[in-house]
Amino acid sequence: MRDVALMNLRKVAFLVAILGLVGTGCDYIVPPIDFSTATPNVANEGWAGIVTNVSEASGSLHVDLSIVNKTGDWSAMDVASSKASVTDSAGKSTTCSRVFVGTAVFVNDGGWYLPPGFVMKGYTGGTVAKPAVQPIYVECDGVAKSAASKLRIDYRYIQGPFNYYTPSKYIGDSMTLDLATVVTDTKYPVASTVDKLITKSDAVLAGINNCTVQLTDVKRTDQGIELSWQSTNPGEYPAYVHIGLPPVIGSDGILYGFYQSPHLETPPITPSGGGKADWTTKVAVPADVSGLYVLLPLETKQQKYFVDHVIDITDK
Repeated sequence: MRDVALMNLRKVAFLVAILGLVGTGCDYIVPPIDFSTATPNVANEGWAGIVTNVSEASGSLHVDLSIVNKTGDWSAMDVASSKASVTDSAGKSTTCSRVFVGTAVFVNDGGWYLPPGFVMKGYTGGTVAKPAVQPIYVECDGVAKSAASKLRIDYRYIQGPFNYYTPSKYIGDSMTLDLATVVTDTKYPVASTVDKLITKSDAVLAGINNCTVQLTDVKRTDQGIELSWQSTNPGEYPAYVHIGLPPVIGSDGILYGFYQSPHLETPPITPSGGGKADWTTKVAVPADVSGLYVLLPLETKQQKYFVDHVIDITDK
């Protein structure tokens, strides 16, 4: 019965995808949905926190943090669900009222995924019209600064790749940080090296329908970074290859790019028979930020299924 139900689910999912494409009027080859999940290369240790500063002002304890992806896979941590409390040396616990711990403010379709082994200390918050850097921190009212205190953070996270048609499975976890241990020399954004994770800036990456995508140019502008992309389609039918609006992260540990689901941004259609398409995406990044990596969500295998890639543009 289970096999029959799974087969029916696959048929329904495939039919939904085809009907959706008919409505768009595009020729788009979509294979059956892959229900498998990525297998991490290393043991999943969840997310880790680093205390970078502890201060007290107006009767509130303020703790600045960095977070490290130790899940062994691409992962997004949910800011909205994170909760924190501080326990002093006497065992008294106080719930913190302001908690900004995660990779981006996002909804049920995911959010920015951070590569395994990467570390960050902030992300792009605010609004689309007025984006602003949101530092990762916790504030607890009525708590005095004390080296003997411990900070507990409860959070949830998901792991890639992102599949629009399959709801993300959240994993709940927690971390406990000693406020006496303050680290001021964290190196961003790579905390530990993962083999074969990072690709060169001119790498040709495989996408949906045997199409490929390549980063062809990186320009610094008054508004930030402009990324030029080119897709190539060897197939018999025109195709779209979605990449969304890829964010970047650099030596300051900030993940730049206001989050939106990658399937919402529509690239130009790539003609068949070896045809090519060119387009650009932009990210607001301060001019003095260096050591940048592009975090590319590339539509792969089937429609609205995204596999992430790290592209090294540290020399740009």
